[in-house]
Amino acid sequence: MKIGSVIKKCRKLRNMTQLQVSALADVSESYLSLIEKDKRQPTLSNLESIADALQIPVSILVFLAAKQESISEITDTQIESLTKTIYSMIEA
Repeated sequence: MKIGSVIKKCRKLRNMTQLQVSALADVSESYLSLIEKDKRQPTLSNLESIADALQIPVSILVFLAAKQESISEITDTQIESLTKTIYSMIEA
């Protein structure tokens, strides 16, 4: 999954609009929209701001966006289980 798709999913799980997140992250709504569509890659600074707005650690966003084959230390089943658990925690 790409980082923009993860941001969008987390934003929706938090029941937040693009306008709310963009205002809290101090980025334009149109820029956030492009990120969520994976048409732009956020800078590290913007990623940190967006993560703060979503109240999710950057490391969690990066983990969720990581390709499963790049996480060789754990099995696909473990990754899937962790991902589901993380999304459940975000939604709560």
